[in-house]
Amino acid sequence: MVEATLRLFVLRHGKSDWGTGQPDFDRPLAERGRTAAKKVGAWMKDEGMIPDRVISSPARRARETAESVGRSLGLDERGIRFDERIYGGSVAEMLASLADHAAHAQQVLLVGHNPGLEELVYFLTQGPLAQPDDGKLLPTAALAVLRPLTDWRSLGQGGAELLSITRPGEM
Repeated sequence: MVEATLRLFVLRHGKSDWGTGQPDFDRPLAERGRTAAKKVGAWMKDEGMIPDRVISSPARRARETAESVGRSLGLDERGIRFDERIYGGSVAEMLASLADHAAHAQQVLLVGHNPGLEELVYFLTQGPLAQPDDGKLLPTAALAVLRPLTDWRSLGQGGAELLSITRPGEM
């Protein structure tokens, strides 16, 4: 049986700046995205959601989000694991990243992109989830909190319970 403190925080990066002309991978956060990332980190800290492992896409907007949230939580940015499998990765690739990087962690923050993160949440919960009016389960800077029902290496379809989804405006 897995300890009750096992948690997976799934965070979509903050709003990116499309006006820079940068390639997708190098697109930075917009001011709104930087503000939201700080807000998410402060909210997580206030709620006692302190991950002991952070795994992020290395794409600039995800990296900036992970680093900002980490600073708000008082985490050492050097401890963030940047994994290419999170950028545009499939559910299987994201699960492999969790298995590789989170083996001894109880609470993990995974920072990445849609549609992959939404697919991961649907896969892990394997249950009907209420569809928001805007059609996006995880808009930018939204945080899903899941409780895995098994260890990180065994995590599979239906292997987690969705505890909450919080959007920046609700924090």
